[in-house]
Amino acid sequence: MGRSRYVITDPAAPHFLTCTVMEWLPVFTRPDTVQIVLDSWSYLREHEGLRLYGYVVLENHLHFVAQSGRLDLCVSHFKSFTARRIIDYLEAHSVEHLLARLRFAKRAHKQDREFQFWQEGSHAELVFSEAMMREKLEYIHANPVKRGYVDRAEHWRYSSARSYAGEAGLIEVDRWV
Repeated sequence: MGRSRYVITDPAAPHFLTCTVMEWLPVFTRPDTVQIVLDSWSYLREHEGLRLYGYVVLENHLHFVAQSGRLDLCVSHFKSFTARRIIDYLEAHSVEHLLARLRFAKRAHKQDREFQFWQEGSHAELVFSEAMMREKLEYIHANPVKRGYVDRAEHWRYSSARSYAGEAGLIEVDRWV
């Protein structure tokens, strides 16, 4: 799982996770790149037993709360799949300025690839109580509001806030009651 001081301490318990694009590049301003993330979470829910309790995708990073029997593997599969697909998208659409930065930002020890999309690690934090779960979900959903992007959390398209407000979201989540 990368070289991070943040580790998944109990792979079967819920964790609050953050994934950040290298150099905080604004890759998720394109609906197609966000859809790659959403499709990956949906696949992991359906095929690898991921329980996705909440999420938000912002322009250069994302937060989510998830649980799985092997959360470390789910996160690894998520980051690997999304990185490859997003880089393929950027290449297909000749987004050279982002590709150049992702090429430059690649860590020296990453000899098996031309680009590095995600920062190493996932900043995992064990969610050990009901109160902490509520706190993390509120933080996730409030993020676009705090940034001034929307007035109400459920107005942010790329968030599970709609699901918690009783509206249809872009993907299904495992609502925490």
